[in-house]
Amino acid sequence: MEENHLSAVWQKEKVRKKKRRRFRVELLFLVPSLFGVAVFYFIPFCDVVLRSFRTEFGEGFAGIGNYRAVIENKAFQIAVQNTIKFVLIYIPLLLAFSLFLAVMLDFLRGKQKFYKKVFLLPMAIPVASLVLIWKVFFDRYGLVNRILEIFGVAGWDYFHTGLAFLVLGITYLWRNFGYDMLLWKTGIDAIDGELYQAAALDGAGFLKQFRYITLPQLKDMGFVIVVISVINSFKVFREAYLIGGDYPNQSIYMLQHLFNNWFVRLELGKLTAAAVMLALVVFLFIAVVERILVPKEK
Repeated sequence: MEENHLSAVWQKEKVRKKKRRRFRVELLFLVPSLFGVAVFYFIPFCDVVLRSFRTEFGEGFAGIGNYRAVIENKAFQIAVQNTIKFVLIYIPLLLAFSLFLAVMLDFLRGKQKFYKKVFLLPMAIPVASLVLIWKVFFDRYGLVNRILEIFGVAGWDYFHTGLAFLVLGITYLWRNFGYDMLLWKTGIDAIDGELYQAAALDGAGFLKQFRYITLPQLKDMGFVIVVISVINSFKVFREAYLIGGDYPNQSIYMLQHLFNNWFVRLELGKLTAAAVMLALVVFLFIAVVERILVPKEK
């Protein structure tokens, strides 16, 4: 009996040592990445947090003065409203449209590779070239207005009116739907086909299979796609900047414009405070989305 006990203890100690050895090896592989994240992201962000509580050039303690100045700033309020409006309108549209294409692509067995290449083509086009193409279509004297004039309809100035928000949204959707579609398709391909076969035998049609099998199985992938889509939505600054410069039409004046203008004017106090606030909001948003979409393991 005592020998069995000693053998069990020895086995447990052997497993514990093996786990420690494996942990050291894994940590060794992680050290370069952790070092890069610490040097290029974590330490600079900590410096930004400290600077947000100091005066413009770090000469004294400002308390929450920078945060108060940011919140009361009219340009900040406009940029926040436009950014939230953009995310609430175009992120759901992008998710729904790309998911629809991924589901439809599942029926095109023989031509999937061709359509994947076609849908991913917009991502291969440089931003500057993309904006040039868009100006050909939507400029005051562009192709769209020329076509409207043929039918006796007066055109619009798309880039310098409220319609600039629509043009920017179309640009975002057109540029990102292929990538999101590919991610949805990856999630759909990972679903066990036997689930669909069993559902079909029970008389479930396409819509019921999509609702009770496809959507629940795509929650994990949906979380990843939502996060990536939100991050990409902040990158529309490039298109907006090329369309309207530092101060475009008010409808497409985003947070990135504000940060860029504050940086040029060296208003570092407000810039760092706004950056900390934005980081907190994005973190909370991701946490809420994860809680909704990612199931908790028992």
